[in-house]
Amino acid sequence: MYEKIDLIAGLDIGTTKTSVIVAERDRYTGEAQIIGVGSVPSAGLRKGLIVNFEQVVRSVSYALEDAESMTGIRADSVFVCFSGALTTSITSKGMVSLGSTPRQVTEIDIQRVIEASLSEISMPNNYCTVHTIPVTYSIDGQRGIDDPLGMTGVRLEVEVQSIMSPTATVQNVVNCAERAGVSVAGLVIKPLASALGVLSPGEISSGVAVIDIGGGTTGISIYVDGALKRLTVIQIGGDHITNDIARVLKVPIEVAEELKRYVSLGEDFDAYDEELEFMVQGKRGFCSAGQVHEVAYNRLEELFDDFIKKELRDVGSILLPSGIVLTGGVAKMKGIAEMVSEVLNMPVRVANPLDSAKMPPGRNGSEYASLAGIIKYMNIIEKCPFKFIGPSITLTSTISSKRGRSYGEDVHGLRAIDFFKSVLNAIKRTFKELF
Repeated sequence: MYEKIDLIAGLDIGTTKTSVIVAERDRYTGEAQIIGVGSVPSAGLRKGLIVNFEQVVRSVSYALEDAESMTGIRADSVFVCFSGALTTSITSKGMVSLGSTPRQVTEIDIQRVIEASLSEISMPNNYCTVHTIPVTYSIDGQRGIDDPLGMTGVRLEVEVQSIMSPTATVQNVVNCAERAGVSVAGLVIKPLASALGVLSPGEISSGVAVIDIGGGTTGISIYVDGALKRLTVIQIGGDHITNDIARVLKVPIEVAEELKRYVSLGEDFDAYDEELEFMVQGKRGFCSAGQVHEVAYNRLEELFDDFIKKELRDVGSILLPSGIVLTGGVAKMKGIAEMVSEVLNMPVRVANPLDSAKMPPGRNGSEYASLAGIIKYMNIIEKCPFKFIGPSITLTSTISSKRGRSYGEDVHGLRAIDFFKSVLNAIKRTFKELF
């Protein structure tokens, strides 16, 4: 078993905001109680990618300070969540023999079959895996096994979902966090964190798609039969709506953002002809609510009709009885659930974090779903280290903790037990052979 950890922390580096969550875990029950959330506007990111290193470092530093002012605790080690622009996922399968006579599956057998599945991956040289996720196991042809440990058979198979991002993107995220004064204990891709933050076990089991619409990107996580079947990041987000409004109405970005928050996307928008007033450099301007509605609706319709519908079609929307769950900052737009339901012809709901009651008021809405999901992710990998296998690259650590105990290494499943160290080394050997 893992050592009981008192404090855990997560860092979410987003295009619009940078946030830090700090939780205290009960030594006996293992339950994590969120004690603080720091959040500041982001700078230095565009479409989920770092474009100004020093600005991102400052944003991370300010978010850490904001969390410290709320909790009195300075995080030394964090799990970092990032949007994962240019991220893709690929499915592979592996099979190993357990011998000529039936025997029980051991941890080493699970390691071997995961290695076998990874050997089937063809990955670009400039990419690395952020997560390797066993989707389902089979023993002697019996499919749909979640955890084969201790079960008996002669042949073990696995289907694995590997989530890959450009190596440089991942390392830049790590470098920014460390430059701000914290060590990186692990990584979690934002669409996965958002899904963990808002989904109930029932929704995951039945089949559901989570669509996290942030400022610079939209993340899609699709669950079928209790397993993550697809994860995609599209480089379109709320900032694109704001930019469209600014260009069409010829107003500054700040004005366009305010106008965007006013309108409703619903078909029964009853203020369509209402005149909206705004100020630009001391001069008064006017536009109709209908103009703003049309621009925002068209951009979101393009996102869902041209991009997201294809992702759902590839998986099969009939396999998603729980429909669509919307989260992220753009999910707060009025009428968006009605609009998306009409475009996709599926049930849609807007979700705040499941743990929103434990989060500070004003920092517990849908835009904080991924932040809450980091805590969920950390709890899962502590209890079930095979659920998510971490990066295929070594997270370079250049910061030594001077503020007391660092809790990151105990939390990360890959470093928590000696066995999982061997899994990580096996993954590294596999990718070296591929290259």
